[in-house]
Amino acid sequence: MFIRKSIITAMAMAVAAAGLTGCGASRESDTAGNTAVGSSSGRLSVVCTIFPEYDWVKQIMGDHADEADLTYLLSSGTDLHNYQPTASDIMKISTCDIFIHVGGESDKWVEDALDEADNKDMQVIDLMELLGDSAKEEEVKEGMEADEDEEEDDGEVEYDEHVWLSLKNAKTACSAISEALSKADPDHAADYSSSLEDYTKKLDEMDESFRSITDSAENKTLIFGDRFPFRYLFDDYGLDYYAAFVGCSAESEASFTTISFLSEKLDQLECDTIFTIENSDKSIAEAVIRNSGRKDCSVAELNSIQSVTMNDVNSGVTYLSLMQQNCDVLAEYLG
Repeated sequence: MFIRKSIITAMAMAVAAAGLTGCGASRESDTAGNTAVGSSSGRLSVVCTIFPEYDWVKQIMGDHADEADLTYLLSSGTDLHNYQPTASDIMKISTCDIFIHVGGESDKWVEDALDEADNKDMQVIDLMELLGDSAKEEEVKEGMEADEDEEEDDGEVEYDEHVWLSLKNAKTACSAISEALSKADPDHAADYSSSLEDYTKKLDEMDESFRSITDSAENKTLIFGDRFPFRYLFDDYGLDYYAAFVGCSAESEASFTTISFLSEKLDQLECDTIFTIENSDKSIAEAVIRNSGRKDCSVAELNSIQSVTMNDVNSGVTYLSLMQQNCDVLAEYLG
């Protein structure tokens, strides 16, 4: 995923020479909002990699979002772990006022992109850096399928990147976003502060909804026939899990050993539901059920909020609406 500086420079020059056609034009649908390149338009320019960042910015900017150039890089629904920036994406980052990204292994390309940035006064928000010691190491639990990359691990610690699935982390991120917006656009700082206060209340209300469901649950262990990107969410509410893969795994096929292990857990815990994440073909979950004694077990979905498209955004999907869906699913299972 590394992009060397010379490559980035060449890409940027090629796009500039082509008048922002070619590669940039082919990915036009992968950007969101007002997409004039950078602050050269005289408007505040904010570039976000993933949907939660984009939605948080919109919520805090309120009506002022219509006056800004707001870009959502992964708006085609590309998974964070598979994303590679185009020349057009690099140019948007290069001249923006605020750049927000997750950090972690999937964002290794960011360092080189920022080294090549034209706007040296750009404010950069790295979500994992914001968390500091609260960032969690990737967890490999009993029964998980080994990732090829993990088997060749050189001892370097990898961190779970799915930080947005904690409402506490969302509050931390939104506070940093409000501060950055206020610094970049001081004329509207009071509005951003007020919006932050209102949105924080909504995050707190959502947190209470999750807590009221999970605190009273008798069985707090869930089985995932899929990747498991929900560690931040589960740790917040004292939930446990077993899963086929870690959250950032590139694997898609589980061995018979893994399926058998999850099947046994399904039986031991007498689970009526097995879980997947969004866009799953459910094949692993269905195989776990077939190999268990729980043939009437149903398959439910939790949304990891990492493959949201612009069609979803235009239909009214928000970070809080997707978190509410997850809350409703857990309420049905844990209630």
